[in-house]
Amino acid sequence: MPDEVRTLSWTVGAAAAYFERCGVDSPRATAEHLAARLLGVRRGDLAARGEEALRPKVLEAMRRGMRRVASGEPLQYVIGQWDFRDFTLRTDRRALVPRPETEQLAGLAVGSPRLRSLERPILVDWGTGSGCLALCLAREFPSARVLALDISEDALALARENASALGLSDRIAFLNVAETDVSEVLDGASVHAIVSNPPYIPSAQVDRLERKVLEHEPRVALDGGPDGMDVLRAVCEEATMLLAPEGEIYLELDAESGQARAMSAHLAELGFEEVRTHRDFTGAERFVSAMMPSGI
Repeated sequence: MPDEVRTLSWTVGAAAAYFERCGVDSPRATAEHLAARLLGVRRGDLAARGEEALRPKVLEAMRRGMRRVASGEPLQYVIGQWDFRDFTLRTDRRALVPRPETEQLAGLAVGSPRLRSLERPILVDWGTGSGCLALCLAREFPSARVLALDISEDALALARENASALGLSDRIAFLNVAETDVSEVLDGASVHAIVSNPPYIPSAQVDRLERKVLEHEPRVALDGGPDGMDVLRAVCEEATMLLAPEGEIYLELDAESGQARAMSAHLAELGFEEVRTHRDFTGAERFVSAMMPSGI
């Protein structure tokens, strides 16, 4: 069939078969995401346009995208965007690909009755990356002051772009904690919640990650030190100074390294109360939450 009369349905099917031969995860869904991005439509709208003939330029762009995905580049970087909860983020090599587990972390925080009861909460996203958590907090708590922290200026630039695209630039402050101490912008015992998806992979395991992760996603956002908990511990210790009485902390961590139990014990040693672990979609203990005592 000549290129000029290849239909959308045919093209998606051919792409899915190619991805399957190349060992790409979820080959059909990947092909549909790529086609939808190129056509500027929602993935769910593809079926209704299945008999539409694709222009040669679209076909060539599809081939380029297919080659990039097959080479191991994350689909989210190839299409340059990804959905997170109810909004769409720009995605590229400057920050980690937003993952479903982090959506669940966001859900734990925004579902807090304590936070919902506050008129003007101060909320911190520690290790913001693409800005996904900070943006979620700003959308869910319209009266909140949100601070997004990171050590990567590249990641902060991406997060700012996402905030601008969603009309949230005036709702979120961005801070490079490699250059400025948090205490310079926040008073002690003033923060109502800290949410963090920091680097948590043990250093020795980073080089054993999937090739598409290791070769394309920023290592600084993955490597959490010898046991993976260097940044987690630092965030918790800063939290003891920053959180208000009954302030809350929500952490994502490595479900395969037994970090949930270790981090729960560390939080208890620091004086936190209501220390709880939470399971992800697979049933693994991936999240820990805790609260500062009301008397502190």
